[in-house]
Amino acid sequence: MLRHELTFQSQGVQCAGWHYPAESAHCVIMAHGLGGTREGGLAQYAESFQKAGLHSLVFDYRHFGDSQGEPRQLGSIPRQLQDWQAAVDCARGLPGVERLALWGTSFSAGHVLTTASRNPEISAVIAQNPMVDGRAAFLQAARRVGPWMVLKTTALGLLDAVGSLFGRPPLTMPIAALPGQLGFLTAPDSLPGYSALAPVYARNEVSARTALTTASYRPNTVDLHCPLLLQVCQNDTVAPVFSALSLGRRLHAQVETYPIGHFDIYFGEYFEACVKSQIEFLWNHL
Repeated sequence: MLRHELTFQSQGVQCAGWHYPAESAHCVIMAHGLGGTREGGLAQYAESFQKAGLHSLVFDYRHFGDSQGEPRQLGSIPRQLQDWQAAVDCARGLPGVERLALWGTSFSAGHVLTTASRNPEISAVIAQNPMVDGRAAFLQAARRVGPWMVLKTTALGLLDAVGSLFGRPPLTMPIAALPGQLGFLTAPDSLPGYSALAPVYARNEVSARTALTTASYRPNTVDLHCPLLLQVCQNDTVAPVFSALSLGRRLHAQVETYPIGHFDIYFGEYFEACVKSQIEFLWNHL
């Protein structure tokens, strides 16, 4: 498939992206979830959109992947939202592009909701296996791991945050780990699912201070002016299902449910079914 490397500036720092050109005037902007990069399975979606005649802009957040930004592996919700806005501004300037859609997965599904609420020109939003309520996700995880692991995670996050005030490099936690180990995602399917999706050279770590802010991030409270497709995994151990379904009812979204876990949506027959529905949704609303 034809794709071009490109870069754009976010707060004076260079972000790396791929542009998949197409014949239409429509572009889908895409980025990964917590600690992920464009190399972790996003190309298959962009290629599918390109075959259907849609441009795609796929990018890495600052501090991750091929984008610049120090320190590395710094997970910051405000900075990632700035990167999303910079990507929207970049896509507006792509040759032949007139209408924009946002595509998010897992943690970035919350980012696309927030970004679309701030940009009235966005024409459609897709959020698959969406993590839209940090408080609910925290409570779900806390019940599974127990109070000792919550305390340990909080202590490491505080140490990392304090260290950052003195210019120290981040203290990191695994993005995915085995049950009983320290990590952001520790359900039985988390490490196998992450390992199957991420490239072999991926860094399975993110700054521990990220844990201090995710619980207060609640993009399910925003209002949207454009159509929304929610694709919910009924056996999701990462993103609370009831939060996504409640959001869908409140925003009168197109809601699809699949009898799978959080990571299954990226593979096999369910990937094919989901991306087919995404293309139909995009053409209906773009």
